[in-house]
Amino acid sequence: MAQALFSSLSLSKAQLANLTSLGYHSMTPIQAQSLPAILQGKDVIAKAKTGSGKTAAFGLGLLNKLNPRFFGVQVLVLCPTRELADQVGKEIRRLARATSNIKLVLLCGGKPFGPQVGSLAHGAHIVVGTPGRIQDHLRKSTLKLDGLTTLVLDEADRMLDMGFIDVMQDIIDQTPSSRQTLLFSATYPDTIQQISRRFQKKPLMVTVESGHQPSVIEQLFYEVKKHERNDSLLALFEHYKPESTVVFCHTKKQCDEVAVWLRDHDIEALAIHGDLEQRERDQVLVRFANNSCSVLVATDVASRGLDIKLLQAVINYELPRDPDTYVHRIGRTGRAGEKGIALSLFTEAEQIRVKAIASYQKKPSIIDVPESLDRDLSFKLQPKMVTVQLDSGRKDKLRPGDILGALTGEAGLIGSQIGKIDIFDMSSYVAIERSALRQAMNYLSEGKVKGRSIRARKVS
Repeated sequence: MAQALFSSLSLSKAQLANLTSLGYHSMTPIQAQSLPAILQGKDVIAKAKTGSGKTAAFGLGLLNKLNPRFFGVQVLVLCPTRELADQVGKEIRRLARATSNIKLVLLCGGKPFGPQVGSLAHGAHIVVGTPGRIQDHLRKSTLKLDGLTTLVLDEADRMLDMGFIDVMQDIIDQTPSSRQTLLFSATYPDTIQQISRRFQKKPLMVTVESGHQPSVIEQLFYEVKKHERNDSLLALFEHYKPESTVVFCHTKKQCDEVAVWLRDHDIEALAIHGDLEQRERDQVLVRFANNSCSVLVATDVASRGLDIKLLQAVINYELPRDPDTYVHRIGRTGRAGEKGIALSLFTEAEQIRVKAIASYQKKPSIIDVPESLDRDLSFKLQPKMVTVQLDSGRKDKLRPGDILGALTGEAGLIGSQIGKIDIFDMSSYVAIERSALRQAMNYLSEGKVKGRSIRARKVS
C-alpha cells in the first residue's frame, strides 16, 4: 500500500516544512484516515491507542483553522491526566512553530491556581487541561469558551474510567454548538457512544487496530470428574495465566466457595451474587473494574449489566443449561479487537450440553477437549492495583479531580500510578499502583484533599 504523505493535504508550505524538520514525512494510519475530515471541519470519533500519532492528527487540524489575531480561546483539549496534558501541550507547541504568536496555556490540577488565572488574563488561543481544573476555571469565570471552534476529547474512555463523565458534560454544555468536536478513545464502551451521539454532529468513525487479528474467542472444553472441578479450575489458571477473568457458577453458595478456594491458592478473587448488600456489591464491582481484583466469580443473574472491558478469559465452572446463556457468557471476552478465551469444565453426564452448544453455534469444530495441561504450581495472581476508599463522596462535593489533584500534587504520585476513580454519595474509591500505595497512604493519613482531612483505608 502506498504511503500517505502530508504533502497530499491542504496544509500551508510553512507547516509542511515544519513537519519535515520534525521528521514527519508519511502519515500514520490514524492520521491518514482522520486528517482529511478534520481539515474539512467535520466531527470525528476515532479509536486509537497511545503511540498511534493521534496528537498530530488533531493538532494539525486545530492549528489549520486557528486565527492568531483573535486572542480568545479557540481550542480546548481535555485530557485525563496532567502528564498526558503536558505531552499534548508540548506536541502542539512543536506543530505550532510554523505559525507566529500562538499562545497555549496548560490548566491542570495539582498546580497553583493563581498563575493559571494570570496566563488566561493575558489571552490564549489554545487551552489544554484536565476536566476538574477546567471546570474550576469555568465556575470562577476565569475561562470563557464562547469563542471556541474546536473541542478535543483525548483518551475519552480513560476520563470516563476516572469518573469524569458529569464534569465532561458540564464543560461541553458551556461550549458553542457550532464547534467541531474530535473524540479519541482506545475503546468504544457504551458511554463513549452516548457522548458522541449527544455532542457530535454526524461524526466520521475511524478505527485503527494495533496489529491485532479480528476478535476471536478460542473455546476449549475440559472433561473432568465431579470431584475434580476445583483442582481443574486451578489448573486452568496455572496453565493460561489470565490476568482478568470471570468464572461462572450456578449458585450463590458455589460462588463463595470457589472464590475462597482461589484466594487460598494465591489467586485474588471476589464473589458477586444476589445475597450481597449494595455496599458490598459496589466494592466488588469497583475493585474488578479498576484492576485491583483479577477474578470475579459470578452467577448469571449477578453478572447482568456489568460493564467489563478487555476481559481476557471466561471460565465456566459448570456449563449453563442452555446454549444461549453460554454464548452470552463467553461474549464478555474477545472484545475491542482483542483475542479472548472461553474455558469450560464439564462431566461425562454434561456432554449433551457441549453438543447442544456446538449445534447452536453451527460450529462443530469448536469442540476441542485437550487431554492435559502444563501446570505452573508456583503461579500466583496478584493484581497491579490496590483500591483505597475515602470516607467522602458526592454529598461532600468531592470530585475525581480533587482526588487526582491531591495525589499528583503534594502526594507526589504520577498520573500513571493512579487508576479508575469512583465517586459514590458518601464514599469514593481510587485505584493506586501497588508500588505507590505506601506513598499515597502516608499522604492521605496526614495530608488533605480539597482542603480537608479525609479518612482513607485500603480495601481488602
